[in-house]
Amino acid sequence: MELFIYIFAALFSVINPLGAVPIFVGLTQDDTKEERSRISFWAAVNVFIILIISFFVGQYVLAFFGISIDALRIAGGLIIVSSGFSLLTGKFSKKRGVNKEVKNDAQKRNDIALTPLAIPMLAGPGSISLLIAMYQDYNKSIEQQVIACLAIIAVAFVIFLTMRSAHYLSRILGASGIVAISRIIGFIVIAIGVQYISSSIVNILSSISFK
Repeated sequence: MELFIYIFAALFSVINPLGAVPIFVGLTQDDTKEERSRISFWAAVNVFIILIISFFVGQYVLAFFGISIDALRIAGGLIIVSSGFSLLTGKFSKKRGVNKEVKNDAQKRNDIALTPLAIPMLAGPGSISLLIAMYQDYNKSIEQQVIACLAIIAVAFVIFLTMRSAHYLSRILGASGIVAISRIIGFIVIAIGVQYISSSIVNILSSISFK
């Protein structure tokens, strides 16, 4: 249960679906309630597929390019820290790769569930690198892998509920409420990124000292 909570909390903080609420509302303001529910469902499914593939296949991508896990953790940690700072400063939409051009393109699309909603708004480089690194820590038993998959499913389900209720949340919380929550999450995200960077640096220094 502790492992499930840890993976769920880390993924939820890095993905931060609440931060995507204002963007989702803007992109779906002319859609019907049924269409919003459909987009929310398929966005969550797409995020789940992307995260599962990242968790199980990411290690082979690293091996192909000859990237060490510590190098990935440092790079991913920097991205996570950058995302955390963007949440603190209220600039998370730009950090998610959603600029004016992307919004204009999304308005012309018949379906935004995959892009830009699932990628890059929700399943971005930070969450992908986080899962690749997690696989190295939790691939020792089938039980750990099952727990990780259940945590990913839970995150995808929360994403679905958040996006489906986005217009309601936007009215209840308002822009200031969403920003306030995002800033709290941003602090947690920064801590996660710093932890990944510091642990990787310690591992690298330890391996050098033993040599």
